[in-house]
Amino acid sequence: MVDCERRLDGTKFRLFPQAPFLDPGKPPETVRVSSPAGSVGPGPSDQRMYVIDPVGKRRPYGIARGPYGTPFLHLPPWDGPVYSPVPPSPGGHFDHLDVGTPEFEAAHVYGTVRFVLDVWEGYFGRPIPWHFGRDSERLELALNRDLENALAGYGYIEVGTHFGEGGEYRPYSLNFDVLAHEVGHMILYSEVGLPVAETEEGEYFAFHEATADLMALISVLHFDSLIEELLANSRGNLYSFNRLNRFGELSGNQQIRLASNLIKLSEFEDGWHDEHELGLPLIGAMFDILVDVFHENLVERGLMSLEFEDLADQVERRPEYMPLIQSLFDKAFERDPKGFEGALLDARDDLGLALAATLTQLSPHFLNFDDVGDTMLMVDRELFAGRYQREIRNNFRWREIGTAVVGPRLSPPDAASHAFSARAVVPETQRQLPIPTFKERWKIARSYGLRRG
Repeated sequence: MVDCERRLDGTKFRLFPQAPFLDPGKPPETVRVSSPAGSVGPGPSDQRMYVIDPVGKRRPYGIARGPYGTPFLHLPPWDGPVYSPVPPSPGGHFDHLDVGTPEFEAAHVYGTVRFVLDVWEGYFGRPIPWHFGRDSERLELALNRDLENALAGYGYIEVGTHFGEGGEYRPYSLNFDVLAHEVGHMILYSEVGLPVAETEEGEYFAFHEATADLMALISVLHFDSLIEELLANSRGNLYSFNRLNRFGELSGNQQIRLASNLIKLSEFEDGWHDEHELGLPLIGAMFDILVDVFHENLVERGLMSLEFEDLADQVERRPEYMPLIQSLFDKAFERDPKGFEGALLDARDDLGLALAATLTQLSPHFLNFDDVGDTMLMVDRELFAGRYQREIRNNFRWREIGTAVVGPRLSPPDAASHAFSARAVVPETQRQLPIPTFKERWKIARSYGLRRG
């Protein structure tokens, strides 16, 4: 769906479609982003974003507490010292940097964010504005190796580090899924917006998590190497446990959450604690729609019979069918691998288009999952003449979206939550906070490596 013509003279980066520690030794894939060669400056940086590697940035952006306990708002731009920005090659590219260096990490962050924006601006058919555009034209991409997380907020994406059980250094700067997920949040802030306290529903924040996951999934399906590996390993059986349905991978057998899951919304009728978990029924429904559309495309291409399709649609809920289903996929895939690839790419693009159109129609106020389903049905009628009504209805209904009623949040949000003020704050939040004393402001400036008081 991304306009390849725009990339013929684009800037080259080397990106890992999946976290490199999952397959050590596997090289990154060279890609061209839409920014013309020579237009990306040191950092990397351009008119819409810039990467910094700050010196002495001890705390993430958001709401923090001063030395005397007074809360205050800490937002970009970073005013402290930074390590030297990474320059492009003489030809204006960033594909010459050595893996394992801080310079490669900085380029990987910029390249990933630009790649994901290219994908989704292709589906939206226009540039995607920043939700903080009234205050700044550029997104700050800050490397913060002391942060054990990755965060998106008002004017920034802050990229930290995960350490494995044995202390292994696993920077989120090299994790495409995690970075793409955070870009997804930025797009949602722009296209859907933020509710106010009186209109805020728990499902809004769960919708954020699930949709950001889906946007990362669709984005990674734009890597040629991943498509080839995915189909070679699964033979088209997307319900097999493969890298497509895993997000934010931390190790070979651990992941933050799964797109392919059997969670229904009724499991949260008595209440919920975490919006990532509450979002599982929605991302599960979306993943099932992707698979169903893929199967429909295979049937249309004569690569899958209706009986085969019916069995394949049941395998997630009837795992005892897996050996039979896998054997059928193996035989069908061998007959026409390119046909399978085309069917998957068409499913990817149809879902990407439908999601982009859906987001433009949603309101953040009192947003629930059934609003998403109803809007997708309307969008399907407009874009595809109702071709996917059955797939959308069946999967939302099976997840009990529209029938189950979500209970209250049972515990207050913590620092990992997008409902937590450190992520969803806007500058107006400062007016709601107490004013630190002059002495505390001075201490805050020194503590945060800031030059301004």
